[in-house]
Amino acid sequence: MSCTTLLAGDIGGTKTLLSLYRASADGLVLLASERYVSAEWPDLAPMVQRFLGGPAAECGAGVPDAACFAVAGPVQAGTARLTNLPWRLAESELAAATGIPRLELVNDFAVLIYGLPHLGPDQQAPLRAGTPVAGAPLLVLGAGTGLGVAYGLPTAAGLVSIASEGSHGEFAPRSQAEWQLKNWLQADLGLQRLSSERIVSGTGLGHVARWLLACRHPGGDHPLSETAHQWLHQDRDVQAQGPDLPAAVAAAAQAGDPLAAEALDLWLSAYGSVCGDLALAALTRGGIWLAGGTAAKLLAALGGGTFGAAFLAKGRMAAVLEPIPITAIIDPAIGSFSAACRARMLLG
Repeated sequence: MSCTTLLAGDIGGTKTLLSLYRASADGLVLLASERYVSAEWPDLAPMVQRFLGGPAAECGAGVPDAACFAVAGPVQAGTARLTNLPWRLAESELAAATGIPRLELVNDFAVLIYGLPHLGPDQQAPLRAGTPVAGAPLLVLGAGTGLGVAYGLPTAAGLVSIASEGSHGEFAPRSQAEWQLKNWLQADLGLQRLSSERIVSGTGLGHVARWLLACRHPGGDHPLSETAHQWLHQDRDVQAQGPDLPAAVAAAAQAGDPLAAEALDLWLSAYGSVCGDLALAALTRGGIWLAGGTAAKLLAALGGGTFGAAFLAKGRMAAVLEPIPITAIIDPAIGSFSAACRARMLLG
């Protein structure tokens, strides 16, 4: 495999990252990478052709031996429709257009499972010590715009990624505060039900702060009040570019603002509880990894006592969760790296 080249794509509604890797017995080496504005292209195939004829060709590479494209949307029977792009992708059509002999589409969160066994020290940070069980299932959670969930099942042929919509299960309040938050947010957003993702996500941290601001500062006299007002409008219009309320809350909490600190603490507790529920659902004794936009930004908070205590607060099942290690993924290019790992698996 000394001359094997792999094409990895991380395809999103806003941007697409294409990367070419060389695979060897020592691991993966990044040869070239290019970022594209997704909406400027009618389809993925011409973008890939441009990349292979440009940055990849400058490395002296020919047609890659295999490719994996992580796409922001569900994948079924080798086809995918992107959530925020009018693209319909098919593995057979992409293979014919690019000449790549082995090619696969994978959901952009489920693909992270394939990168886990190959993470280096600079790509991850331990949050909670434990002892993983060899051959046991794995869990990846990712709190970003939403909450991504995927399980990994070890097999003789390598890990198998199992996509999940576990984040859309019902949010289960565990305290009076969470009950009040649930009812307020349902009424505020006009929802019939509230999923865990509405709270446990980067967006959810913003909603928790909005609830506290509405309760404690209805006149809009808190330093975060105007940011929250502008952010809510942006949240309902994904094309708008405005303030980042979750980031502002995290920064204010670190600076000592009591309301922001309370919002972050409530959010961390809910995140830890949902993580424990999802770990019990598949007995993921092989380990848990936290990805998504918040993992690297909130390392200290996630490694603190609030998240861990809520994770273990499962009554008699706490003993099952106690030995499971939890690790944060801090590599911003983990999507393309994991896609490259999957592409290498396609070669057998």
